[in-house]
Amino acid sequence: MTHLYLARHGETEENVAQILQGLMPGHLTARGREQAAELRDKLVAAHTAFDVMLTSDLQRALDTANIINGGLHLPLSPCPLLRERDWGSFTGTPITIARSSQMPDDAESVQAMFERAKRFITYIYKVYHNQSVLAIGHGLFNRTIQAAFAHCEIRDIPRMQNAEVRHIAIDHLPAQWNSSTQDTISAD
Repeated sequence: MTHLYLARHGETEENVAQILQGLMPGHLTARGREQAAELRDKLVAAHTAFDVMLTSDLQRALDTANIINGGLHLPLSPCPLLRERDWGSFTGTPITIARSSQMPDDAESVQAMFERAKRFITYIYKVYHNQSVLAIGHGLFNRTIQAAFAHCEIRDIPRMQNAEVRHIAIDHLPAQWNSSTQDTISAD
């Protein structure tokens, strides 16, 4: 059994300002750093035996991962597959404006996010088989990973709070995933 623990980065200035961050680096607030430290302390107290920590290569996730890893001392690897959704030309746009506008053509599609989520799950299952992985990522993409694994829509997965952790136990790859997805083991 492979255990995947998905954590969302700490609160950012952009979260507070209600900005679509996408591939922006993001800047942790003081509260975001506190959330990461609280999560670190909870994980240390729980004595969960992680084998490795993966993190999105976006700065807000890296900063969160480094705070958490101060107590866990795990091998830490940046993983571009964990990046948040690329909002294209909507990046940096206030959420209220984006909600009332048509999605731009240069934004990553929901289907593309699901395919990336399947590649990530496949990568975890094959490279870290029978291990416990802590993955520091982003709210929407972590929900996409959960939805892909559960064969449901993203909206069926509750929103993740900053520094929240959710667990997925992977004992096999879903049969309906095509073989090209299951053959992919690159983290890029």
